[in-house]
Amino acid sequence: EISALQGGPAQLDQYRGKTVLVVNVASRCGLTPQYEGLERLHETYRDRGFTVLGVPCNQFMGQEPGSADEIAEFCSATYGVTFPMTE
Repeated sequence: EISALQGGPAQLDQYRGKTVLVVNVASRCGLTPQYEGLERLHETYRDRGFTVLGVPCNQFMGQEPGSADEIAEFCSATYGVTFPMTE
């Protein structure tokens, strides 16, 4: 079980048999534009059993200081992110 960014707990079992790209992300990182490419991957291949799982982290130079709601809003509004993210 993991904590979904929005919506409480999520079961890792839902990814059994799928290919999952787990990516450490941060909204204030210089690599933040990678969200666009990650979303394209997710959209292109999700019907084939692939998903991106974003894992926001503030442990590297404090580049993800926002709350779960702030992170979700930023990712959705700025980059159109629809792939699942953890808390």
